[in-house]
Amino acid sequence: MTIEQAIEILRQLVMTSLLVVAPILLTSMAVGVIVSLFQSVTSIQEQTLTFVPKLIAVGVVLVFSAPWVLRNMMQFTITFLTRLPEMVK
Repeated sequence: MTIEQAIEILRQLVMTSLLVVAPILLTSMAVGVIVSLFQSVTSIQEQTLTFVPKLIAVGVVLVFSAPWVLRNMMQFTITFLTRLPEMVK
């Protein structure tokens, strides 16, 4: 395996990882901002109010994005495994 091949695999790994976690992180951040705004407007300082909506939203996103995430991870794995023989040379 050459250094160029290793860098390309690492680049693909990082891009796939960022792509897979992006919906979860963006949902969590958006719900956090919305709940914080709601807490600021209503002066409610309940800690569970921030946790429960995030948990529910992330769970819903995980359920709906699971096929897409699985497809992306399988595509990376298949690409990696098909390139494996040329790396051992």
